[in-house]
Amino acid sequence: MNQSNATGIEESGATVVITHRVREDKHAEYDAWLQQVAPLCRAAQGHLDAHIIRPVTGVTHTYTVIIRFDSRENLQAWMASDTRTQLIDKVRPLLVTEDDFFISSGLDFWFAPKSAKAKIPIRWKQFLVTWSAIYPMVLTVPLLLIPLLRSLGVPQNHLMDMLLVTGVVVFLMVYLVMPRYTRLIQRWLFK
Repeated sequence: MNQSNATGIEESGATVVITHRVREDKHAEYDAWLQQVAPLCRAAQGHLDAHIIRPVTGVTHTYTVIIRFDSRENLQAWMASDTRTQLIDKVRPLLVTEDDFFISSGLDFWFAPKSAKAKIPIRWKQFLVTWSAIYPMVLTVPLLLIPLLRSLGVPQNHLMDMLLVTGVVVFLMVYLVMPRYTRLIQRWLFK
């Protein structure tokens, strides 16, 4: 079930991005641990999906795990659960650093804080997805909004028109277009 925020706009669940830097000789053990975690996480209330981005052999040792839940409350319940705490205690000897994660609502994970050390999705895919979503809106929103403004008696002012057009485009992107679009192309986006 979607949650409404203070503005009354529904959020599309919550996402956690977890990064684990695994000791060089412990990748096989870590993969086995992931196999143990996956069904437990899937069984948690509100679980939607999960993606694992494995390290590039010989280049990095960092695994990035992206897990989505239907609500922030359900995600936080999983993250604070005794089950997950025990799993993290079990994997800790395999890690170079601590269990590093951040939680966000909706699509905030696109703007990952530096402390998360996560690069998801790949930047060129972010570029293509964002561009392909914005382009049709940049063409259509002014065609619809500007005549509406003139019919409401708002005087023509290029700066004000562009302020309103860009505001509508960003609103549509954040709350309507991107949550649905990224869900539609998620296999390609996280591949």
